[in-house]
Amino acid sequence: MHGSREYEETVALRDDVLRRPLGLIFSPEDLSAEVDDFHLTCYDDEGNLLGCLVLTIEGEQRVRMRQVAVRPDLQRSGIGTSLIQYSEGFALAHGFTQMTTHARHRAIPFYLRLGYVPYGEPFEEVTIPHRKLRKELMKD
Repeated sequence: MHGSREYEETVALRDDVLRRPLGLIFSPEDLSAEVDDFHLTCYDDEGNLLGCLVLTIEGEQRVRMRQVAVRPDLQRSGIGTSLIQYSEGFALAHGFTQMTTHARHRAIPFYLRLGYVPYGEPFEEVTIPHRKLRKELMKD
């Protein structure tokens, strides 16, 4: 996916939703660092990108979910929840048993509802407060 039209769409969405509001932009180094990551997307029937996220391998059984973005006009519609639930199944299917994330402070209640548990101390990342969260992934 890296370098494809779909990838460029996800970069634009992540930039619009996550970076630009903080006065940040993706550097070429940022983007080249994610070439080996899993890029998961949600499209509608007309081929419009609705949301995306990135999974970065952190260890043999652990993957970190990051850069979760949903189109602003579709936030709070269930797309983020569906995308994360799909990513958990995807991670399990690829042999991962734990998902972690660095959640922005305002997003923590969302992740708690999905079964994520905070650990460690709050910290600052990309100029704003974050908290580490994790979830043990189990097959149904």
